[in-house]
Amino acid sequence: MLITTVNIQAAALPRAVALLQWLDGREDHVFVLTETSAGDGTGHLLTRCQEAGWSVLTNVGAAGDRGCAIVSRLPLTPLPDLTGSLSLPGRAVACSVKTDPEVTVYGIYVPSSDRSADKVGKKREFLNSLVTSLKDMPSKQRDGLVLCGDYNVITRDHDPAYRGTFLSWEYGFMDALTGDLGLVDAYRHLHAQQEHSWHGRSGNPYCFDYIHLSPKLLPRLMACTYDHRPRTDLLTDHAAVSAQFDVRVDHLPYEASSPVTAGTLF
Repeated sequence: MLITTVNIQAAALPRAVALLQWLDGREDHVFVLTETSAGDGTGHLLTRCQEAGWSVLTNVGAAGDRGCAIVSRLPLTPLPDLTGSLSLPGRAVACSVKTDPEVTVYGIYVPSSDRSADKVGKKREFLNSLVTSLKDMPSKQRDGLVLCGDYNVITRDHDPAYRGTFLSWEYGFMDALTGDLGLVDAYRHLHAQQEHSWHGRSGNPYCFDYIHLSPKLLPRLMACTYDHRPRTDLLTDHAAVSAQFDVRVDHLPYEASSPVTAGTLF
């Protein structure tokens, strides 16, 4: 099974059409889309996937807030109890995928922040509630957990370091994922190095997008890669991150379920 997460940067309609073609051209089973919005672009993309018979899951967040969605060529079972306690439940979506063993996909879009008190508080509350949600997750879901999305934080050993840019509790969230929660950074586990997924206006590179997984899934992790083509092709300003797992799934015929050819283009 192949899972990919990508930040779609609240795509307007023309870019959403291009993103839809990119999604349809891949062979992934599950996509986690972050920075979705209430705009026409996100609506077009999700509607077209539904018309093609794909599974589409999204939470309704606060008015004007950005969010997260999961689209899949495989049937999904929503797990709203996993995200219902979050301070911003619209920024996360969780589901189970009927595989052997069963996989739980938990997609997140962490708020970004400047140093305004409101934004700092919003981000910190969300991260705290997310750690609590993951700690309280039933063991059945935790054992097959794949956590992924745009975290909007970096690790303590990030290269470049960006000293003073991030606060201690932001680093603490990443510490909690691999420490208290025991999750594994899929890319670092396989490659023993860090990648970058976003570049600032001055060209400074950051790793904001990740895939973490339960240690029980590690023997089934086959590959993890960053694809920079969505960023360099101007589909979005983020790289996509993909992970492949050796689990049994019932494959659907990709050519029979194309969101590009479903319905009308506009």
